Amino acid sequence: MNLRQFNSVLRQVFLLPVVALLVVAGALYLQIQNANATVNLIQDGDARISQAMLVSKLIVDEESGLRGYETTGDARFLQPFTEAESHVQNEIQNLDAMAGGEADLKHDLTDLHVSHQTWHDGFALPIIAQVRGGGKTEDVDLNLHGKVLMDAVRRDLNDIIHKAEDTRTRRIAQWHQQVHTMLLVLLFLALGMGILIGLFTRNRLHTVSVAYRTSLEILGHRAEELFQSEQRLRTTLESIGDGVITCDFAGRIQMMNPVARELTGWSQSEADGQPLEKVFHIVNETSRKTLETPVAKVKRLDRIVGMANHTVLVRKDGTELNIADSGAPIRDKNGEIVGIVLVFRDITMERKTQDALIANEKLAVAGRLAATIAHEIHNPLDSVSNLIYLMRNGATPEESRQFMDMAEQELARVTQISRAMLGLYRESKAPVVVDLKEMLQEILLLMERRFIELNVTVSTDMPQPVSVAAFPAELRQVFTNLITNAAEAASPGGQVKVSIKPQGAGAPQTTGAEATGQKMQAGATVTIADNGSGITAEVRPHLFQPFFTTKGERGTGLGLWVSRGIINKHGGTISLKSDTSQGTHGTVVSVFLATNPTINAGGD
Repeated sequence: MNLRQFNSVLRQVFLLPVVALLVVAGALYLQIQNANATVNLIQDGDARISQAMLVSKLIVDEESGLRGYETTGDARFLQPFTEAESHVQNEIQNLDAMAGGEADLKHDLTDLHVSHQTWHDGFALPIIAQVRGGGKTEDVDLNLHGKVLMDAVRRDLNDIIHKAEDTRTRRIAQWHQQVHTMLLVLLFLALGMGILIGLFTRNRLHTVSVAYRTSLEILGHRAEELFQSEQRLRTTLESIGDGVITCDFAGRIQMMNPVARELTGWSQSEADGQPLEKVFHIVNETSRKTLETPVAKVKRLDRIVGMANHTVLVRKDGTELNIADSGAPIRDKNGEIVGIVLVFRDITMERKTQDALIANEKLAVAGRLAATIAHEIHNPLDSVSNLIYLMRNGATPEESRQFMDMAEQELARVTQISRAMLGLYRESKAPVVVDLKEMLQEILLLMERRFIELNVTVSTDMPQPVSVAAFPAELRQVFTNLITNAAEAASPGGQVKVSIKPQGAGAPQTTGAEATGQKMQAGATVTIADNGSGITAEVRPHLFQPFFTTKGERGTGLGLWVSRGIINKHGGTISLKSDTSQGTHGTVVSVFLATNPTINAGGD
């Protein structure tokens, strides 16, 4: 049962009693309305009886006033008759109005009106007139006649009162019956609604109970799965070869795996709740400045981050390790950061190995260049020795001047080669402005003899000087490697072309291993192309891997790997394209260097 279904059951359980109460209230209202109608009829009957009694009293007042006047002849005894006479007809009319549509009562009222009028006109008024005229009213027959007329009036009036009382009695009985019926109806409705609500609620609660038990079973299975998953995760974290630290959003440590405890020197109990920067204290290897913690960097950039190279971890005992690490945000279901996970590893031995490999490659390059330079210097020096010999053995003054000029030219060439050699290994501490055109020309000069030996023709396309900020010795090492590789791939009889293409700021990147077409900064692309046989598709993926070489014993397999590391250090890109087809075979290496790059001190 999902939440929507559960809410529907709750609504049903809530609404059914409300509907039942409304039904009971409706029935009760109808019963009360009927009872109220009966009570109103009873009250109407009471009013009729009261009105009839009032009429009876007025008639009695008329009769008693008439008898007093008849007996005494005193007009004062006639006052009750006079007062009653003025009201009796009106009260009879009021009683008639109360009769409404009841035919029997209307008939009785008509008889009352006639009989009263008969008594009034046929007996009362003649008696009054006779008394006033001084006549005698002791006649028995006359009085018996008046009595008969009054008895008819009383009979009609009694009939009206008796019928009204009977009607009232019936209505009171009817009211009692209605009250009794209302109580029975309420009782049966209450019982029926109670049973209905009970059965319905039981059914709904049974449904909820079944769903609850099912949910508990599902939650139990999920809890077991979660427990097993957590155990697997803990086992994985315990077994992983890298250090792992998890922190909450505030940067306080929650968990460290054994490798992290070993590398930092802190135990789990000591590190619990501690700020990350206290346990994971990292500084720059060169400047010794404290670096931004991964927690702060992840929160600032809201993404996975890597730490800068040359990062050193200061352990609890003060010893230091070179590390490589990265931080990633832990997000909740809404995508909000609730914590950070840090993964790091010890690269101290890796750094030492890498430095040794780079030093080895530099020695290899130096050895190759030494042999090349020995050839380059040997030839000019032989020429100078020959010229001196000619000058000592009978050369004329004019010939001696000519020989001297030629010797100076050869010595100038030796000096130029020597300066280029010094420039190759004069390491600078900070990036300096390097003229790429001048650097490439010096490298080509140093390798001129090598090109002759390999029978390779070299052409250039460097229309104007292009300057970048760089470490010149490292760039010389890169371009020396790339040009040497191109010459050896193109020989014998092949061609090598070295070109420089300036690139303005904002232009889309079209070269480099990471060419994406995105906007990039100003710089230049150095292209070294040969028309050799090309590199097969099987070999290309391995070219920038260390110790991979296609030269057999003549190569170290480190040239391209070191070159890529140097270019990455300079914030540039290096890419290689090769074609092995019959007509367009050859290889092109492109190196992009920014005019003002952000130097990555860590290299590759």
